[in-house]
Amino acid sequence: MFEGLIRLRLNLAGGVKMGLLKEVTIEAIKKLPDECSFEDIMYEINFVAQVFDGLKDAQDGKLLTTEELLTRVEQWVK
Repeated sequence: MFEGLIRLRLNLAGGVKMGLLKEVTIEAIKKLPDECSFEDIMYEINFVAQVFDGLKDAQDGKLLTTEELLTRVEQWVK
């Protein structure tokens, strides 16, 4: 699965490669046990989508420093 995610990361600059996104998602689902539930499958699809979104955000420069993250967490705790 991670090989596909690395290729996905490398292809973000050239636009979304839906075939690659589909391939990574299918690869993740295939690695689930045969007895998996519908929820397990949906979890994998959601995980791949979140990784893709995070990689796109990073590519677009939408990043937080550790300090910024800690400040946000402190605000949530209040």
